[in-house]
Amino acid sequence: MLSWIYSFFQSPEVTPELKKSIESTINSNKIVIYSKSYCPYCIKAKQIFDKYSVDYKVIELNQLQNGSSIQQGLLDITGQRTVPNIFIDGNHVGGCDQLTQWYGTGKLREVLNKLNGINKESIH
Repeated sequence: MLSWIYSFFQSPEVTPELKKSIESTINSNKIVIYSKSYCPYCIKAKQIFDKYSVDYKVIELNQLQNGSSIQQGLLDITGQRTVPNIFIDGNHVGGCDQLTQWYGTGKLREVLNKLNGINKESIH
């Protein structure tokens, strides 16, 4: 019984293959949001991207059997355990607070315009 209790507090296993899969997803998509479908911060982050009508890939960790392992892998890669865990053009942005700050200052618009190779005023 004690082993079951200890297993509850252990971090999920992150295999080298899983890390490679996470990195591949990040690098093969312009925008990736690791999310949980019920998380209000994740919902807010997706709504911000929706305002710009840009495509993004969402990985809903709570809907995947290995979601806990992916979240642990993200912690290993980025140092961030919380969701949303956002990447743009292969670069780690952070979470909802950072995205909201970028949105408020106009930096997100600049990053998205640069990502799409379009002029400064294209994305409104």
